[in-house]
Amino acid sequence: MVLCSVCGVREAVYFRPYSGERLCGECFCESIVERVRRTISRYEMFEYDSRIAVGVSGGKDSLSLLQILAEIEEDFPKAELIAVTVDEGIRGYRDEAVRLAEEACRELGVEHRLLSFKELFGYTLDEIAERTKGGPLTPCSFCGVLRRRALNQAAREVGADRLATAHNLDDMAQTVLLNILRGDHRRLALLDPAGMSISERFVRRVKPYCEVPERESTLYAYLKDIRFQSRPCPYAETAMRNDIRNFLNRIEVKRPGTKFTILRSIQRILPLLKRETGLLGLCPLCGEPTTGEICRTCQMLQELERMR
Repeated sequence: MVLCSVCGVREAVYFRPYSGERLCGECFCESIVERVRRTISRYEMFEYDSRIAVGVSGGKDSLSLLQILAEIEEDFPKAELIAVTVDEGIRGYRDEAVRLAEEACRELGVEHRLLSFKELFGYTLDEIAERTKGGPLTPCSFCGVLRRRALNQAAREVGADRLATAHNLDDMAQTVLLNILRGDHRRLALLDPAGMSISERFVRRVKPYCEVPERESTLYAYLKDIRFQSRPCPYAETAMRNDIRNFLNRIEVKRPGTKFTILRSIQRILPLLKRETGLLGLCPLCGEPTTGEICRTCQMLQELERMR
């Protein structure tokens, strides 16, 4: 029997290739919570009285983060948590996730707000997918842009001063490579875990889960008996991110710690990127922050209208 590297008493159930640690279930879960605590402290993500909107999709990452933040915020009685869920409108998929998010919020005593693509933009993602079939943009292209807008609007409507999203380490590393491959260097600045105050209409978006690898997030959810949706989105196969995910996972097996290295590398050049990205204007159509003349959300909605 291999003992835990931390407590030296209980049997190890998990090996961390990038650190060489062997951890029992209890020490592993404690290490995840402590890592989130350190990340919040390092980047000064919250104030003692912050009203924090937590993006909760019903997946393992967001439900685990919600539980961890609820535990951490017990030490800060003037802080508030409110969960926000976006229903994209994916038949046979999103209904289960919304139900799991609602159940988790009831168990934790956290207020829950639900918004939908249909009420915000006039389309479900299924309708968008049908209308854009065979076109240059995939459903995931629309979903990513519209979800970001919906979460920001939801956070603003509930009076939050922070929007916490459950982007894990894998998400962060994948997004770095995606933006580089697409030539969209200005969006790299938005990967700052501490978030940016770039407009009064843009709720500062923080990423307390950014240093938790996806496989560790999954194990944490199982060990904590967190019920989450495990089925992948039916549109995920069309996304370029899927190719990047497979590539990074193969590299990580051969070179443990690569995903951390990518995150650290982008953090070193964030000051330069943020100086350029900080010069945002407001979209003349919707009044939301944009790096161009018209925001990407409005561009996509206009494109959908032309397809009628």
